[in-house]
Amino acid sequence: MHLVSFLMLAAVACFMTAPAAAFSHIVGGSFGWSTPGNLSFYEDWAKPRTFGVGDKLVFPFRTGVHSVVQVSEEEFKNCTQNDAIDMFYSGPTIIELPKTGTFYYYCGVGTHCEAGQKVKVTVVNAEGSAGTPITPNASVPAPADHKSSAKEGCDVGMVSGMLVLLLWVFI
Repeated sequence: MHLVSFLMLAAVACFMTAPAAAFSHIVGGSFGWSTPGNLSFYEDWAKPRTFGVGDKLVFPFRTGVHSVVQVSEEEFKNCTQNDAIDMFYSGPTIIELPKTGTFYYYCGVGTHCEAGQKVKVTVVNAEGSAGTPITPNASVPAPADHKSSAKEGCDVGMVSGMLVLLLWVFI
């Protein structure tokens, strides 16, 4: 009887668990948060993506080598930090995108910003996605689905919970 009660509780918990809608964006992809080889690297990385409210930016870097500074548009353009909004010195840094709007980040170490280590993200009221990757060969189609694996895991939990509940009701 206790096992049945436990399974019923597990099924209810699965139904009450909301799907994970937040998307984690690894800034720079496999390159990470480092000084790029060209000035438009992070702009090109951000271009195909959708940044949604509640999504997270993950800046993978080693502490002491890079940083993340959140600044205004003007300071972003000029790579100045006279009035920084926020500064993060410990890597990796994870920043949640709390509301819609445009947010500006750059590395505050040396001349890394001037070398192109900066990213602008525009947050919209939609589900985040990685977008369609830029492929060098246009004849190779990009994968169609770029959803978060966290949401898929929750979906599996929901289906499992439903099956347990149905078994409990009919057995």
